[in-house]
Amino acid sequence: MAIRNFRPYTPGTRTRVVTDFSEITSRKPERTLVVAKHRRKGRNNRGVITCRHRGGGHKRLYRVVDFRRNKHGVPAKVAAIHYDPHRNARLALLFYADGEKSYILAPAGVQVGQTVVSGPDAPIEIGNAMPLSSVPLGSAVHCVELYAGRGGQMVRTAGASAQVMAKEGDYVALKLPSTEVRLVRRECYATIGEVGNSEMRNTSLGKAGRRRWLGRRPQVRGSVMNPCDHPHGGGEGRAPIGRSGPVTPWGKPALGLKTRKRNKPSNQYVLRKRRKTSKRSRGGRDS
Repeated sequence: MAIRNFRPYTPGTRTRVVTDFSEITSRKPERTLVVAKHRRKGRNNRGVITCRHRGGGHKRLYRVVDFRRNKHGVPAKVAAIHYDPHRNARLALLFYADGEKSYILAPAGVQVGQTVVSGPDAPIEIGNAMPLSSVPLGSAVHCVELYAGRGGQMVRTAGASAQVMAKEGDYVALKLPSTEVRLVRRECYATIGEVGNSEMRNTSLGKAGRRRWLGRRPQVRGSVMNPCDHPHGGGEGRAPIGRSGPVTPWGKPALGLKTRKRNKPSNQYVLRKRRKTSKRSRGGRDS
């Protein structure tokens, strides 16, 4: 897998960087594992916009991904690597020995024809799923469950992996990609290895039209709005925002404010908070 650059034939190709899709072995998805999905376009059940800048985009079919990996002891063969329009990771199509088919997140290094298995007695190999109690210390895992049997909820983006730091009692300490160290129940399942398609972080859309294809509508800076539309708006010319710091359209601090509840029950499982990032490295912008 590699990335592909383009010659500057047009303004859109000057900065365009895409993955070469060389790892994808089949273009059409498995028909039994796709369903239609209504795109909400940022609206709630009353049709009111609750998430701005959403809408349009190319039509998609949702691939049903098996995040539980609950077919314990049944070997499965990796039949193909597929593209998924709903996530930046690739999907691996599994053919189980009993005839069932399913999708899983394709780990880095998985090959077509490879055999994967899940269960407490599964070998320590890339793509195998097992309880955290069976994973050796220092191993990289992904698709980690927060609650046993619910399915993988953490560490699912392209190129991500968590590290098993320690085991004590009923809990296992994981170092997450955000550098947070968190306790997870030992019976929760995780998959060995890191998620594939790590080159996704080096890509660049190149033009606004590609973002529209993905269902993202344009954003407008608050400083160019009227005062009735945004707290940053108004004034003559390029006026400053007139506040101690940038705020959201509803007057809440936009950068640096912690929104996690102080008394959230899961705080007791966080051993070390994630590393703080500066506004410059976070790429803050005028809301």
